[in-house]
Amino acid sequence: MVELKTDASIDAMYETGQIVAQALTAVRKAAGVGVSLLELDEVARDVLNAAGATSPFLGYRPTFALTPFPAVICASVNDAIVHGIPTRYRLRDGDLVSIDCGAQRGGWAGDSAISFAVGTARPADVRLVETAERALAAGIEAAVVGNRMGDIAHAIGTVCRGAGYGIMEDFGGHGIGRRMHEDPPVPNEGRPGRGLPLRHGMVLAIEPMLIAGGGDAYRTDPDGWTLRTTDGTRAAHTEHTVAITEAGPRVLTARD
Repeated sequence: MVELKTDASIDAMYETGQIVAQALTAVRKAAGVGVSLLELDEVARDVLNAAGATSPFLGYRPTFALTPFPAVICASVNDAIVHGIPTRYRLRDGDLVSIDCGAQRGGWAGDSAISFAVGTARPADVRLVETAERALAAGIEAAVVGNRMGDIAHAIGTVCRGAGYGIMEDFGGHGIGRRMHEDPPVPNEGRPGRGLPLRHGMVLAIEPMLIAGGGDAYRTDPDGWTLRTTDGTRAAHTEHTVAITEAGPRVLTARD
């Protein structure tokens, strides 16, 4: 069932979303050559703790997971697409990093992700990340009252496929509110004018996941969490929590 949020609830979700935005900004600033993924996780923990928020990631265990997730961020490097577990790995010049972070406060959740290069960026990685951001922006632009879920999916897929990138199969965005994952699912590819009608009060986590090699397949690491490209090419992941309102889409995790 899709819960429609009140305007007051959306305002409360914005406050939680801003904690996520602050955490991602702090992690991005701290990320540099020689910094470990565990150190980035600590940066995010500090932001959440200072804001009186908890992490919906920490201890999360969906049906596919072998173990509960042990961190407050997902840190996916190079050919890792999503769900990377922070480790002692120290970032190297030219690494492509995707950081996914969530927060829970006052009964409401927020979820967002960014991708960026560390040190000297490869031109191909710059194009990949820019395309992921354009796909996210296109999906958000389509998230308006009167459209349907297929319009969001089509907008994202058109940008990704048009640039020659793969779209991670079986994964996409999701509804969000009192819990991090709620109905409805938000596909990253679809037909316009089809699917669930978009209504005022729906809140969605819209999240393109792009694979540089053009294929859609992935494999799972032995840790049971990290999902990697099967062809070894790099990946990018972007995400915002977005409220659908009569005044247009409201990005609750917008970063300054």
